[in-house]
Amino acid sequence: EYEGPVNILQSKLFQWSGDASVYDKDEPYIELVTSPNNPDGTIRTPVVKSDAEGNVVYDLAYYWPQYTPINHELNQDIMLFTFSKCTGHAGSRIGWALVKDIEIAKKMVLFLHLSSIGVSKESQVRAAKIIEVICDGHENSKSTPSDRLFFEYSKEMMKERWEKLKAAVEQSKVFTLPKYPSAYCHFTKEISEQYPAFAWLKSVEGIEDAESYLEKLKILTRGGKQFGVDAAYVRISMIGTDDEFIELCTRLENAKIE
Repeated sequence: EYEGPVNILQSKLFQWSGDASVYDKDEPYIELVTSPNNPDGTIRTPVVKSDAEGNVVYDLAYYWPQYTPINHELNQDIMLFTFSKCTGHAGSRIGWALVKDIEIAKKMVLFLHLSSIGVSKESQVRAAKIIEVICDGHENSKSTPSDRLFFEYSKEMMKERWEKLKAAVEQSKVFTLPKYPSAYCHFTKEISEQYPAFAWLKSVEGIEDAESYLEKLKILTRGGKQFGVDAAYVRISMIGTDDEFIELCTRLENAKIE
């Protein structure tokens, strides 16, 4: 999803070079590592093999315990986070970065100032308060019922949705889903599966364009070609409203090969 923003800037300083796993140019580069990855939910690590000087930027938008086990401590040079995927408050338009190099951090602040004249103070106050409430709950977890702890509640909801989606996909036999490994989560202190925010579906033989097929069932998705793969793949959101998700599963259950 970074290709669009990179290309629209039409910068003379950089350009989009495509799949990092095949990058072999002898020139400076910036590798973007999305982990868990959007759209397929997999855990990613740097893959560029070039000997040239480069920087790695970690996009950790979905590295939260309701989506994936927190199984290792992150200590990277540049790490990006977003409030929208952490708590669902996308409308607040709040994100943050942890950056080791102070000069890079200064350039990021300057870019924010020039592009948007800073970040809304109202949004910052709202985000700070929400994070405070979440942290207070988990810090006092011994006296707080688990179903009132934000990440516990969110994880259970994601687990239930994935179980319903898997059942719907299995009944229709039109799509397949990735299999995710279980891992120990240091946050929840238990072995856990992954429950990605998006379902990465692959259509069976006979359906060449999964996005168009689902559109006929009145299910709007993003097709694989928008993510650099073929049209047999499609991304479906798992984080809509309850009514929307129930309707999604119902329509998937009724999907049949014509």
